Amino acid sequence: MLLLDTDILTDIQRQYPPALFWISSLAESPVLPGIAVLELLWGCRDKVETRRVRQLAHSFTIYWPTHQDCVRALTIYPRVVLSHRVGITDLLIGECAVGLGATLCTFNVRHFQAIPNLTTHQPYR
Repeated sequence: MLLLDTDILTDIQRQYPPALFWISSLAESPVLPGIAVLELLWGCRDKVETRRVRQLAHSFTIYWPTHQDCVRALTIYPRVVLSHRVGITDLLIGECAVGLGATLCTFNVRHFQAIPNLTTHQPYR
């Protein structure tokens, strides 16, 4: 299972050709962390952009961090924020992927490396 980070969603939203080619080549549809959708919505400047993000999100299955994901995040947060400056939303996205046993598709691989048991992948250049 592939879980998409916000940077990948942004590329898809902007119709970036390598992102569109990559996602169309997948045998199964990736899933979204609900927090990444919220991050995209937070960046919207108007109702049109908000509607586009909501339409994009409706074409995927959305997963939210579970209680256990949040407990793991709380346990490692003091360490990873100091060593890698991992923010709360990224930590929850990463722990959501860990909990699902999913690979997190992102270009922030170095940033996410502080999260134990997280597998990341850069899907295109």
